[in-house]
Amino acid sequence: MWAVSTLTMLVLAGLLPDFRLQSPDGDSATTIAVTAACGAGAFGVLSAVVWPLLVRLLLLVPALVLGLLVFFLNGSLLLLALRVNPSGQSEAAPETAVIVAAVMSAVASATGGALTVRDDDAYRRRLYRLADRRRRPRPACPATPGTVFVQLDGVGHDVLLDAVGKGLMPTVARRLGTGPGEEATHRLNPWRTDWSSQTGASQLGILHGSNEDVPAFRWYEKDTGEVVVCNRPTSAAELQRRAAARAGHDGLLAADGASRGNLFSGGADENALVLSVSARRDRRHRSRAGYFAYFSDPANAVRTALSFTAEVAREITQSTRARLRRQRPRVGRGGLYPFVRAFATVVERDVVVAAVMGDLLAGRTAIYADLVAYDEVAHHSGPRSRDAEQVLQRLDRSLALIEKVAEHAPRPYRVVVLSDHGQSPGETFRARYGLSLGELVRAGCGLPVPRKAERTHSGAEARAAVRAALRRPVEEDAGRHHPPVRRAEPIVLASGNLGLISFPDVHHRMTKEEIDARHPALLPTLAHHPGIGFLLVRSEEHGGVVLGAHGSEIPLDRLDEDPGPLAVFGPGAAAAVRRTHAFPHAADIMVNSCYDPADGEVLSFEEQIGSHGGLGGAQARPFLLSPLACSPPVAEGGELVGAEQVHKVLRRWLDEAGGPQVPLPAAPRRHAA
Repeated sequence: MWAVSTLTMLVLAGLLPDFRLQSPDGDSATTIAVTAACGAGAFGVLSAVVWPLLVRLLLLVPALVLGLLVFFLNGSLLLLALRVNPSGQSEAAPETAVIVAAVMSAVASATGGALTVRDDDAYRRRLYRLADRRRRPRPACPATPGTVFVQLDGVGHDVLLDAVGKGLMPTVARRLGTGPGEEATHRLNPWRTDWSSQTGASQLGILHGSNEDVPAFRWYEKDTGEVVVCNRPTSAAELQRRAAARAGHDGLLAADGASRGNLFSGGADENALVLSVSARRDRRHRSRAGYFAYFSDPANAVRTALSFTAEVAREITQSTRARLRRQRPRVGRGGLYPFVRAFATVVERDVVVAAVMGDLLAGRTAIYADLVAYDEVAHHSGPRSRDAEQVLQRLDRSLALIEKVAEHAPRPYRVVVLSDHGQSPGETFRARYGLSLGELVRAGCGLPVPRKAERTHSGAEARAAVRAALRRPVEEDAGRHHPPVRRAEPIVLASGNLGLISFPDVHHRMTKEEIDARHPALLPTLAHHPGIGFLLVRSEEHGGVVLGAHGSEIPLDRLDEDPGPLAVFGPGAAAAVRRTHAFPHAADIMVNSCYDPADGEVLSFEEQIGSHGGLGGAQARPFLLSPLACSPPVAEGGELVGAEQVHKVLRRWLDEAGGPQVPLPAAPRRHAA
C-alpha cells in the first residue's frame, strides 16, 4: 500500500505543474523517491488517524455540508503531510492538493481491495470497518442461517419483471433462473397493499405487525389538533409506539436485529438512519451517527462525494433535456431537488449498504434495510422512465455486493428482497384541471379560491432523511400544528392520489348528512368531478357509503355485490375501503383520484408524476423475492394481502431459520360492518 501510494505520488508530481517533490535546483532520483515515500507515508498515517477524528467532530455539521467538505479536508491532510515531510522539499498549490489527495485515496482504496480479496480474514476486517460496530463483545455466531431483508422502496412487481426482462438487473435475474442453464434459487410473489399504499403504512405493518389507524401518508387528528406525517421523526416515533402496543411485541427485529435506513426500527437494538429514533437526543441515536462509520474512511468519503457531484449533474442534464423536449407529464425538478435526489441515490444508498455489510460480518440474526433511491427518482421522472431504470441498475449492483459480502459472513445468510409498494404513473391533478384538490374543496364549500394557491409539495420519503441530515431532527414549528385561517375552513391533505378532507371545528368524524347540511354543494362537486374516482364518507343511515359520479351511493355492506365506482379498481378494493373506514382517525371525506385501467394512470394530488398512496394500478402491487429454502409465503393459488400479513410471513421465515422468536398474540383484523 505504501509502495503504491509512493508511486502514485511520483506520477502525479510528474503530471501536475503545481505539485513538486524536489527543490527548485533539482534533486537526485533517490532523494525524490525518499521524499515521495515520506509524503505518502505521512498522508497514510494522517488518513488513518486524523481523518476519523475530524469526521467525528464534524458530525455536528450537516451531512450534506460534510460531503462538500470532503475534498477540502482531504487536501488539507495532504498539505499537512507535505509540511511534516523530513525532506522539506515538497509543496503543492491548495487546489492541486485536493486533486492529489483524491486520487491517492482512490488508488489506496482500490489497492487495499485487490490485496485483501484473496484473504478472507483481511477482507472481512476491511469490510467490518465500514460499519459502526461500537466494538461491543458479541457471542459466537450460531450455525443457523441469518436473514437480511432488503427493501427496494417503490419498486412494483411489474417494474421488477420488466427490468429483469431488459437485462437491467442481472443479480435478480440469476436468482430467478431466467438465463439459459441457470437454476432458480428464489421465488417471486406479488402482494397487495392496504388502501394506504405508501411506506409509512406498509413498513409499519411489515416491521411491527400492525398498521391499524394509518389512513394515509399524512392526516389530521381531531383529538390532538395535529397533522401526523409518516416521515416526521416525532410522528414516526408515535406511530411505532402505537403499533407496538396494538401488536403486543416490539417488532420483527427485536431479537439481535439491525434496522438501516428505515422509517421505523422494528424493535432493533442497532439502528442507523432510522427516522423513528432519530429525534432522540442521546449520543447513540444521534441523527448523523450512522454516517460516521462510512465517512471515517477517506476513500469512501471521496468516492461518495464524487458520485454525489456526478448525480447532481446527471439530474440537471436529464431535467433540462426533458424540459427542452417538452416532455409530458412533467413536474418541476429545480431548487434543491437535484441535491435531494443525489442524497437518496448516492449517500443514503452507500451508507445503508455499508451498514448492512457490517451487520452481515458481525453475524446478526435479522437485518432490514430500505433503499429509497428508485422511489425518489420515479416520483419526478416517472416509474418506467430511463432515469428510473438507471437507478434500478445501480440498486442491482448493491444487491450483488451484499450477496458477495454474505459469502464472507461468519454464518450463512438468506437474502430476501421486497418492496413496500409500487408506483402508478400519471400527471398531477393540478396539471390536468388547472386547480388543486384544496382549491376544488374550497370552491365546493363556497369559499374564495386564491388566484395563486400555495404549491403542494411532494411527500417523498427521502426528504425526511435529508432533513435529518441537514440539521438536528426536531420538528418544524409550523408543521406540528396545522391551524387553518378560520376554524370553519377544511384541512385538505394529499398522499399521492389519496386526499383527506377534515373539518377541524367538528370534534367527531362528520357524517354525510352533516356535511350536506353545512356545505350542500361539496360532496356533489367532488363526486361528479372527472378527476375523482370515489369518495368515502360516514353515514348516519348506512354506517358508511362510497360516493361516485352520476349520483352513485353504495353502502359499505353492499360493496361486494355492487362495487359501484370501486369496480374499476379491481378485487380487494372493497375490503381495503371498509378497513380504512373503521380507523378512528379516518378523515371526514376520503378522496381517491380516478384510475384509467387501460394505461394504469392515476392523478396525483401532489407534485409527482409517479405516485402512490391510494388505490389504482401498480402502486398497490409490490413484490416479495424469497429463497426457495423458505416456505412459500402463501399456499398455491393464494394471495398475500396487506402489510400485516407480510409481517407474519417474515416472522415465520425467521422462526424456520432458528431466528428470534417474537411473541405475537392473535389480533383480529378490524373491518367496518
